[in-house]
Amino acid sequence: MATDPEFLADPDELAVWLGKPADDLRLLAALRAATRRFRGAVGHPVTLVEDDEQVLDGGGRRALLLPVWPTTAVTMVKLDGTELVEDTDYSWSDTGVLRRLGCTWPDRLRCVEVTYSHGWAEVPEDIQEAVIDQARSMHTVVPGLQSKTVGAQSVTFGAQAAIGVTSQWSAAVARHKVRTSGDA
Repeated sequence: MATDPEFLADPDELAVWLGKPADDLRLLAALRAATRRFRGAVGHPVTLVEDDEQVLDGGGRRALLLPVWPTTAVTMVKLDGTELVEDTDYSWSDTGVLRRLGCTWPDRLRCVEVTYSHGWAEVPEDIQEAVIDQARSMHTVVPGLQSKTVGAQSVTFGAQAAIGVTSQWSAAVARHKVRTSGDA
């Protein structure tokens, strides 16, 4: 399923859960807010970004982790301003590993410049589910409200509604967040 880049999940799917039309303004606002919240929590857009330029610390190891995966292309790597050659000086993987061939990266700050493409052409299902779940909660629950009584009907909202996130959300954020050199 290709989603609108504005959203990390399909408005039609959220509409089914909420029993509203997919063009309902409140539904779309909840989905937009959940998408922004997820992107903020992971620290990147999630969707495909081409030719992103990053400056990394060397770390003194054979491998560096690029901040965002999946990596779809590495178009340029410079070490201290000198361009390196793929498969001679370095190699890379779709998991975002940038490996130095024949030696290690220097143990210096800001010595590696990388231009690479990363992200998802199609949003992974775990992200879609977490965003849909968050949007449902945002659409349904008044922030801070734990229970509501109208006439003879009473509704009590679950703990995740009061806290703001579910374990599903936390797992998806942990899996897709920007990685730092300490994650290597």
